[in-house]
Amino acid sequence: MAKKPTLNIPKADWKQRLPAEAYRVLFEEATERPGTSELVDEKRPGQFLCAACNLPLFDMDAKYESGTGWPSFFDALPGGVETKRDFKLLIPRTEYHCSRCGGHQGHVFNDGPEPTGKRFCNNGVALKFVPAGEPAPALVE
Repeated sequence: MAKKPTLNIPKADWKQRLPAEAYRVLFEEATERPGTSELVDEKRPGQFLCAACNLPLFDMDAKYESGTGWPSFFDALPGGVETKRDFKLLIPRTEYHCSRCGGHQGHVFNDGPEPTGKRFCNNGVALKFVPAGEPAPALVE
């Protein structure tokens, strides 16, 4: 179950800090159109961070091609995401959010590859990619 985010920034502040589409996905729980994120094709070593607060959420080693049109991962980094049930489509789904700022990332399904069998289906606009060897942006305060 989702815990309260540890970073408490009002939504109005996030709205000023983020591009409109990123804000809609992260803090209004919208979904970007499939196939619109350049991160679907990203293959370089590195990490994927929350686009709002810069918390590392996924490592490239857990990314795979799911064929869905969204960046997909079979595992999240420890402490990166929290989950909750979502009934917006009437069928219960498991939604996940950044554990630090509460930004909506996507949904997790049980149809992914081994070793976890999970598919973290992420909105690309909710992520930043940092190639290995490059400095990560500082965590947002």
